[in-house]
This record gives sequence, C-alpha cells and structure tokens, in this order.
Amino acid sequence: MKSDLIYLNHILECIEWISRFTEEGKDAFCADRKTQSAVLRELQTLAESSQRLSEQIKKAHPEVPWQDISGFRNVLAHDYLGVRLDRVWDIVSNDLPPFRAAIQAIRAEIDRK
Repeated sequence: MKSDLIYLNHILECIEWISRFTEEGKDAFCADRKTQSAVLRELQTLAESSQRLSEQIKKAHPEVPWQDISGFRNVLAHDYLGVRLDRVWDIVSNDLPPFRAAIQAIRAEIDRK
C-alpha cells in the first residue's frame, strides 16, 4: 500500500494542472474540447487518488466531502455523456480551492509527524 503522502501530492499536482488548464477562464474552457478533456482527466485521476487515501486520513478529516468526490469520479468514468460543463466549471472554480487548502493542511499535518 502506498503512502498517503504520495496520494496527497498527486491530488495537489492534479489541482495544479487543472488550474493551469483553466487559467484563461470559463469561455476558453467551454470553447476548447482538448482543454475540457484534460481537465476531466485530471479530475478523474484526482478523485481516484482521493479514494486510495487511508480510512484513517478520511475519518480524521470529515470536513472533506470524500463521498462526493468519489461519486463524481464514478460519473466521469461511467456516465461521461452526462457530464455538464457548467457543473465541471463550478467544481473547478468553487470546490477545488477549498479542497486544495484542505489537502495542503493534511499534507502539512503528516509532514509534522
């Protein structure tokens, strides 16, 4: 089993790539299928890494919506025709910043141990 730190770092890397891919704003994101695909892929791998975190980490941080993240991964992987770009943009612009902060805090907590 890989260390939680590996998955936390991977989640942060995915968030960084998503930020880079979407820095030109919503209109650019909605107009470019390649960017959409890249963002969706990063969201899917981010969610996959979050599922692989230990139950200890998840239970210690109930403020993170682990179930929602897992559920969204399933939508991306299995109901890809049902993915709405406006919902993806909402996640990118509203949900990822606090998620990034939570993951950074968890990583710092581990680093202090």
